[in-house]
Amino acid sequence: MKLGIFLPLELREASEIHDFVQAAEELGFDHINFGDHVVGSSPANRAGPYSHKTIFHEPMVTMAFAANATRKIGLVVGVIILPQRQAVLVAKQAAELDFLSGGRLRLGVGVGWNAIEYETLGMDFTNRGRRIDEQIEVMRKLWCNELVTFHGKWHTINEAGINPLPVQRPIPIWFGGFSDPMIRRIARLGDGWLMYCDLETHAKTYLDKLHKQCNEIGRNASDIGIQGWVIVNKSDVLAGEVQKPDAHIVRSPETWAREIRGWKALGATSLDCWTTWGKLTTVDQHIALAKQFKEVFEAER
Repeated sequence: MKLGIFLPLELREASEIHDFVQAAEELGFDHINFGDHVVGSSPANRAGPYSHKTIFHEPMVTMAFAANATRKIGLVVGVIILPQRQAVLVAKQAAELDFLSGGRLRLGVGVGWNAIEYETLGMDFTNRGRRIDEQIEVMRKLWCNELVTFHGKWHTINEAGINPLPVQRPIPIWFGGFSDPMIRRIARLGDGWLMYCDLETHAKTYLDKLHKQCNEIGRNASDIGIQGWVIVNKSDVLAGEVQKPDAHIVRSPETWAREIRGWKALGATSLDCWTTWGKLTTVDQHIALAKQFKEVFEAER
């Protein structure tokens, strides 16, 4: 089981991001996970945990910055909201990032939940599930062929291609999300699943659904990577900035170890460490907590 870490949302300065990604590589983490939202809406009309006050560094640009500051650590976007973007442009950006990083990119994608964000970007929220299937097909063709001809419902390509092509052909695509249509999509199309859910209440149920879908289409579920997470503090990720007073309290290493064992027992291939919303004010504090978590992880690996 590999170990990654989320880029903390509290990091505002370029120097902090630089120091964090270098420290993560030096500590031996396998990858860094970069979140994605293009815009945030006001608290009066937002539909989820984030607002315009939440920092989300643009993942493709930030991963390129991180790639230049590191040499081997993997770069994961978890997840980019694909249907609110042009698929060919995302394919080009991902190919360039994979090329510049020497093949270190893993592209996490999802359909999102924020209709306001789709509206702001001029994209249709209602057909996002249907469009993402065609987007995946288009991107994989562009990553693996010098010239592509494709005529779909939303994409038309006539003998065109991107250059340079990525190192990985195709770049691995991992999905985020838990709806039944998404689980069917993961079974059909996914290289892996960014399974950021509660271990005790949901993980086994979701995995059972994935195995059922794989059995129905004749795919080996073990070919699909599973990435879970451990939240090191008492924060509620889905609550966003509106955290309870005790959210900053660090959970015990014994609790971390129990969840590491739980994800391992479910067959997880990767695990991410989450340190955000713990009232940590410096990059050194995030790094120190990450180091402590990695020591517990290594003892359980």
